[in-house]
Amino acid sequence: MMSTFLYRLWTVLFVAALMLSCTQTLPNDYAELNEEVTISPDYRNLIIPCNIAPLNFKVEVSAEKILVGIQGDRGGSFVLKGPKVLIPEKKWRSLLEANKSGKYSVEVYARQNGEWNRYQPFTNSIAADSIDEYLSYRLIEPSYVLYENLCIRQRHLGSFWEKDIYNNNLVSEKEDFQCINCHSYQNYQTDNMQFHARAHHAGTLIVCDGVPRKVNLKTEQLISGGVYPAWHPFEKLIAYSVNNTNQLFHSKDIQKVEVLDRNSDLILYDIERNQVSIIQNDSIALETFPAWSPDGKTLYYSSARFESRTGDRESDLATYYQEIKYNIFSVPFDIEQRTFGEPRLLIDAESIGMSALLPRISPDGRYLLFSMAEYGTFHIWHKNSDLYLLDFQNNTIRSLEEVNSKDTESYHSWSSNGRWMVFSTRRDDGSYTRPYIAYFDEQGRAGKPFILPQKDPDFHLGFLKSYNIPEFMKEPVRVSPRKFARTLKGDAIQAVMR
Repeated sequence: MMSTFLYRLWTVLFVAALMLSCTQTLPNDYAELNEEVTISPDYRNLIIPCNIAPLNFKVEVSAEKILVGIQGDRGGSFVLKGPKVLIPEKKWRSLLEANKSGKYSVEVYARQNGEWNRYQPFTNSIAADSIDEYLSYRLIEPSYVLYENLCIRQRHLGSFWEKDIYNNNLVSEKEDFQCINCHSYQNYQTDNMQFHARAHHAGTLIVCDGVPRKVNLKTEQLISGGVYPAWHPFEKLIAYSVNNTNQLFHSKDIQKVEVLDRNSDLILYDIERNQVSIIQNDSIALETFPAWSPDGKTLYYSSARFESRTGDRESDLATYYQEIKYNIFSVPFDIEQRTFGEPRLLIDAESIGMSALLPRISPDGRYLLFSMAEYGTFHIWHKNSDLYLLDFQNNTIRSLEEVNSKDTESYHSWSSNGRWMVFSTRRDDGSYTRPYIAYFDEQGRAGKPFILPQKDPDFHLGFLKSYNIPEFMKEPVRVSPRKFARTLKGDAIQAVMR
């Protein structure tokens, strides 16, 4: 009995000693460097959600050994090895919970030439405001005509869990490929959502009360089926633009490609009645990118006027594309009658030689976030595209300099509580769009943006796909990818004109 007891005691002491020997401690003897450390991604001096996934990073310094200490102002501390700093999820969650509305600091120590050096610490603030639990996006190579491998994916923002919503490989056959795009949700909920399939098994996939259906929105009266969608916040209605689109390719211009609308109008689709009605179809105007106000009583959209000079509209668009400037309009909506009033010019970007697109209203209705560049309709290809903010309270517009970069900022959306925004940007390398997240405070100021966290800090350097249309969701999509595929392989319900 005694020998068994001694054996167990020895085992416990050995394991404890082994664990203690593996525990990292920060050096006491070091030289203080008067410089900040470079890390990638740049997760320094941020305001982050209290429920975000670990901000793993890589220390970009040459050293024999790197140690990183993370310390919360109100408790919680740990030491990790570098250069890749991989934060255990359980410790991270405890740190965020203990320091909500507070801060945590990061100290980086590097042993160089046998001596320890400490870089200047940096701190991140932890907002009490949570972020929506899920984010969805389309993954696509940054090409112009190919779409063999596309998927719409959902990511849990509190962890690294990621899963396909739909993948076009489920229906693609030999040379019959399918393009998928424009996923959208009603009020951040996924029981009412939609996306389009083009080419093979084409149609608009609409989920209504959790049940998927395939709809053909193209009628004889419309120039195309639905393209850019906007779910009404609580009615079973979707506003769409309908667009005839061209691409032009530059041989010398840094912009690479232009996407132009030959024609575009706005329509309203009543899901329960399966009816389509016209919102705007001015033959000279190019209406696009609808978006609802949170109360559902106003529809916002972008519109540009273009008159053919020679009678050959397509040729003139290709020649004078830099003269196409979009303004932002609003139009009132009578919910009971399902009718629209007269449009009102809201943002006259053309008067200052600019083009304004993608209006998105904050959940409290106070702000309108939009992108603006020198011309055109597809700002994702325009390097001078930036984000701008209209404050309805004082009717002022300003560049959102806190988040803009020297490269493209384009598609953007608000979190459901209005405290976070996500947007697509090409700031990292000029070619791939990636999602960046930024805090938005009660005074209308944005925090420093940060890239979507990944388990491996080097992930974005080797992931050769662009992220399109980042959209917040309160919950995951529950319809399976295979059920979507079966629905798309079936016949479409033909919408009718009202």
